[in-house]
Amino acid sequence: MTIDFSDINTLTDDAIAQLNEELSHKSPREILKFAINSIDNIAISFSGAEDVALIELAHKLTDNLNVFSLDTGRLHPETYQFIETVRTHYHLDIDVMTPNAEALQAFVKNKGLFSFFDDGHKECCGIRKVEPLKRKLTTLNAWISGQRKDQSPSTRSSVPVVEIDHGNSTEERILIKFNPLANWTSKEVWDYIRMSEVPYNPLHEKGFISIGCEPCTRAVLPNQHEREGRWWWEESTQKECGLHISNPNNYSI
Repeated sequence: MTIDFSDINTLTDDAIAQLNEELSHKSPREILKFAINSIDNIAISFSGAEDVALIELAHKLTDNLNVFSLDTGRLHPETYQFIETVRTHYHLDIDVMTPNAEALQAFVKNKGLFSFFDDGHKECCGIRKVEPLKRKLTTLNAWISGQRKDQSPSTRSSVPVVEIDHGNSTEERILIKFNPLANWTSKEVWDYIRMSEVPYNPLHEKGFISIGCEPCTRAVLPNQHEREGRWWWEESTQKECGLHISNPNNYSI
């Protein structure tokens, strides 16, 4: 199927759904190649965990790789060091997005540094992660994430490889989102990382699989699902921070 991305705002859900059907049978490299070649103003979201597989794949396809990362101010020291390792390894200018200083200061002054243990992570993630992401996405026509279906059976089992990001689109502006790793398992991601000998977050060697902010992430035990190490004090169906809500009417962060 041929889609004209020159006027993204004219694209429909049906057209993108048809494109998703065709791309869903492609490899992550082929999906990335299509995305990078089709849309100029596109960037990879790098979380500082295994998203490095996306960067390794993409840097072989273009010399003009646009990468951004979210610095919540509460990441592990190892994650900060890893972001710097990736920046130098791939010679990247990573756009590090930080929270709005006034909003964060008011939140911490009013509720302290650990309010999420009492009233849930929604408000803290909204300030530290969701708002900086939305601010970045307003500058893009499309973005690329490392979401996979096997990351969370309750919230990510239907992740498409390409979609209209309704959660970050407006009536005047459509945002496209690619998830090239959607159909890969965790094993396939790690097989690729080891085969390609790319850097990875050293926390993975300490039992951390899904890595987020330091207070809200812990290592998991053998046979535990990777998302059980995130916001472990909350219900398993709520283990999302609000970054990947394609339809905001169907999910509450």
